[in-house]
Amino acid sequence: MKFIIYSDGGARGNPGPGGAGAVIYDKKMNLIKKTSRFLGSSTNNQAEYEALILGLEKAKSLSAKKVDCYLDSQLVVEQLNRRFKVKNPKLGKLFLKVWNLSQFFENINFYHIPREKNKEADSLVNEVIDRHLKT
Repeated sequence: MKFIIYSDGGARGNPGPGGAGAVIYDKKMNLIKKTSRFLGSSTNNQAEYEALILGLEKAKSLSAKKVDCYLDSQLVVEQLNRRFKVKNPKLGKLFLKVWNLSQFFENINFYHIPREKNKEADSLVNEVIDRHLKT
């Protein structure tokens, strides 16, 4: 079973209140699941990794075998595709988490997309941050 994950993370203030969102589709682009999580204090890059982790954990729980991951963070995509080094220790821990999760899939790909093509995941991030800032 192949899933397509669009994930996004963000932090207001960088660092500041952060959120992660992921939208999962099947290979015919039928919506499978939307998920989001408030992260507390986070940087934008940490939130981007956390969003991908959120999506991969959900795909794993749904028994996905193959996943294509679309992110608007060029840094994270380049690090995961091993074209950029991970120099920040906190990002290094998150990179390892993604790497370990990726071992559960037969095939996994990471693609950079423009922010305009990631609006659904982005809206989940803003909703979860807004919800927690109001309480």
